[in-house]
Amino acid sequence: MCGIIGYVGFRNASQVLYEGLKALEYRGYDSAGIATQRQKKIKVIKDSGRIEQIHSKYNFLQLSGQVGIGHTRWATHGGVTKQNAHPHCDCKKEVFIVHNGVIENFDELKMNLIAGGHSFTSETDTEVIAHLFEEELKSTKNAADAFASAISKLSGSWAIAAMKKGQQTLYLARNGSPLIIGVGRGEMFCASDVPALLPYTKKVIYLENGDRAILTSGKCLIYNKEGMPAERAVHYVEWTAQMAEKGGYPHFMLKEISEQEEKVKEALAADVSAAVQLLKNQKSFCVVACGSSYYAGLVFKTALQAGTGTVVDVIIGSEFANLWSGKDKVVVAISQSGETADTLAAVRFAKGKGAKIIAITNVAGSSLYREADANVLIGAGPEIAVVATKSFICQLAVLLKIALLLSGKKAQLAKLHGLPSKIAQLMKSSEEIEKIASILCKRKDFFFIGRGMAFPAALEGALKLKEITYLHAEAYPAGELKHGPLSLLDENVVVVALAPSSQNLPKMLSNIQECKARNAQIVIVSDSKEAFEKSKLCIKLPPCETEEIPIVYVIPLQLLAYYMATKLGRDPDKPRNLAKSVTVE
Repeated sequence: MCGIIGYVGFRNASQVLYEGLKALEYRGYDSAGIATQRQKKIKVIKDSGRIEQIHSKYNFLQLSGQVGIGHTRWATHGGVTKQNAHPHCDCKKEVFIVHNGVIENFDELKMNLIAGGHSFTSETDTEVIAHLFEEELKSTKNAADAFASAISKLSGSWAIAAMKKGQQTLYLARNGSPLIIGVGRGEMFCASDVPALLPYTKKVIYLENGDRAILTSGKCLIYNKEGMPAERAVHYVEWTAQMAEKGGYPHFMLKEISEQEEKVKEALAADVSAAVQLLKNQKSFCVVACGSSYYAGLVFKTALQAGTGTVVDVIIGSEFANLWSGKDKVVVAISQSGETADTLAAVRFAKGKGAKIIAITNVAGSSLYREADANVLIGAGPEIAVVATKSFICQLAVLLKIALLLSGKKAQLAKLHGLPSKIAQLMKSSEEIEKIASILCKRKDFFFIGRGMAFPAALEGALKLKEITYLHAEAYPAGELKHGPLSLLDENVVVVALAPSSQNLPKMLSNIQECKARNAQIVIVSDSKEAFEKSKLCIKLPPCETEEIPIVYVIPLQLLAYYMATKLGRDPDKPRNLAKSVTVE
């Protein structure tokens, strides 16, 4: 959530910043702004709303200069207003700041600054950083020292980019929230994420927690949390700018759903040997994740636990410290971005208790990647839409591969390589799914039900629907309906029943019949003719192995959510109130 872009070099900074902010839109935001400096004058354009709306109103490109900072804000402290949009400045308008994260002690800092004569113009926690910087400049003329002293007074999480009037320099700091440096020729960049930098450089440096950095057009100086000069590796990013473009699709979400046929091949080819080595002698271990990644963890548990007797505890990241026993020697952490705050907090908590960490992530060099003892890259490539689609499918493929290797089920693992052809077959049914979406988009309440491997798929299907349509949707193990949820069913409720041909099918058919008896609208997702007889609304799937069910059954649910969102006039790439990478707890 929130996005930072910074530039110092020879180009028109406003152009770099404007394009960079657009590349970071997927992270989620409600306001945006840019500040650039020319001839010792800093000018700012910022407002609430979408980047293009603000640009149409003010024209970001009118700002001149070769150094600047930009930001997309997702409101935490203070409402969605022009005054609360970043960048923020000090009283003298000499120091300008953009910030991701949360300053936990901002109330105390703000009161002290006001007592010292400072005036605030926003409700944000971020503004205190600018005033602290200003206050420290009273004691020293060295801006780098003043910045370091100001940062030392903060508690919480932050990625900060700052500039000072009269200097062609950017000052950076990172603690908790991600911040990367892009290395160019005669120019330097900073950003929250790689896509913002791809048009200009593929060489990036990932700042560590506690790092500060000073960027000029030709140099990058980095200091660690002790204030000592530090060397950080330069990583070469394989992604291209074109990979992060729509490629003729109306939305990134549909493009990314369509890429799953190819991406699942890359995921199944992932090197999982280090993870398998750490897990193979464990009688129990823990999985920590959030959102869709949590559902991927449930698939992993289902695939592994029944076959091997290994006890797998799957814990939501935000509840980890409350629930983890501390006895497990290995924790598997799943995060698409590798920057999910709740998951990282859990990882650090577990490491503090001596646990080894296995990271399942999409981003080499991310915080989770660097802090883990073993890494598995899922190979999904850049995912721009806020909701997870191909990253979730790639997580499933990698986790199923690990589970089947640990279970010694090489034959079942070999069968997973038939998934791409089944995914291609599923995509051909998108027209039928769109027709069903046209009928269902008039409804407001949805239940998704399944058993066994189909239950995590039901959870993901409900999540996708609520995320991008804003309709009420929830998922249950089908057997739980009679323990309460049946009381909610009537002719206004839609039940999406995932009923693969498996040992669970007879019971699923009974559950479907229970829902029909309450007059609910039934949608059958199945490969079974017997199931299709239960409703006129059917999504017909190819037969599949038990291990393939989560992947095969999720994809049509992704498409159903996508088509319903577009028919309701929602933007499936940028759902309200949500962010791609959740970097605050």
